[in-house]
Amino acid sequence: MTNKATGGCLCGAVKYQVTGVLRPVVACHCTQCQKTSGHHVAATSAPRENIALLEEQGLKWYFSSKGIRRGFCQQCGGNLFWDHTDKSTVSIFAGTLDQPSKLKLVEHIYVEDKADYYEITDGLPQRVGFQISGGADHGE
Repeated sequence: MTNKATGGCLCGAVKYQVTGVLRPVVACHCTQCQKTSGHHVAATSAPRENIALLEEQGLKWYFSSKGIRRGFCQQCGGNLFWDHTDKSTVSIFAGTLDQPSKLKLVEHIYVEDKADYYEITDGLPQRVGFQISGGADHGE
């Protein structure tokens, strides 16, 4: 049996489908994620070849660092993807998945950059930087 997940932005100008297993969700508290999302980012990931764009008229990529681009909808502003262009996986913002996703949040990364207006109290592992359990690329 093949798993398929779908998702997209708020206005529908970007829609995608993922075939196969999605990584559990990781919350990234880095400064860049805060600036692009207004809070922290919760993301899953999948191998690049397992992600198909069903609608991409609104998709725009912004290179936020060397080799790292962030995909968002240029119509509604929805943040969708984090892509390290040298890696084999693409991170997908978990909130853009159609529900139910059946995914679980498993850890927090870049906690040293966390904003001062909230506490992380869920008891999940908290990591400095982006060394994620299981060797995943970036937590987003």
